[in-house]
Amino acid sequence: MHNLSVEATAPLVSSQAYLTLHYRLVGSDGADIVSTFGSNPATLLLGQGQLAAPLEACLIGLPEGCEKSFTLTPEQAFGVRNEELVRRISKATLAENSAPDAQYQQGDLVDFAAPGGGRFAGVLLQMDDDGALFDFNHPLAGQTLRFDVKIIGIL
Repeated sequence: MHNLSVEATAPLVSSQAYLTLHYRLVGSDGADIVSTFGSNPATLLLGQGQLAAPLEACLIGLPEGCEKSFTLTPEQAFGVRNEELVRRISKATLAENSAPDAQYQQGDLVDFAAPGGGRFAGVLLQMDDDGALFDFNHPLAGQTLRFDVKIIGIL
């Protein structure tokens, strides 16, 4: 007679899972960009934009209780830097997208209206009398990132 043990299968993360986890995103310089380790875990519903799509994709199929690290190349994460996305914006366009008394500093993230009703944002690189130079690349574009996760619970 054989003794068969039934091993409980841990639930797996699906594309619309509601889960509790710790996560850390580490930049190419080794510094934490964001981390929930050492504080309260995050609770989120996948597919709702609460976590960037490339990061959500890493979680799919992981079992509850799993701890894992992922290395994401720029192509897998937020894309390579595109110098064509560094653009001059006229003072008129900047005024159309600003509050009347807005004052900007180098490094500020400014939100713009896109054709067709969408929105996009750029980081102010420099400003002069004629307009401003903005970088419309994602702030993490061009970086290899490490994404550490610990799946605590899946509902």
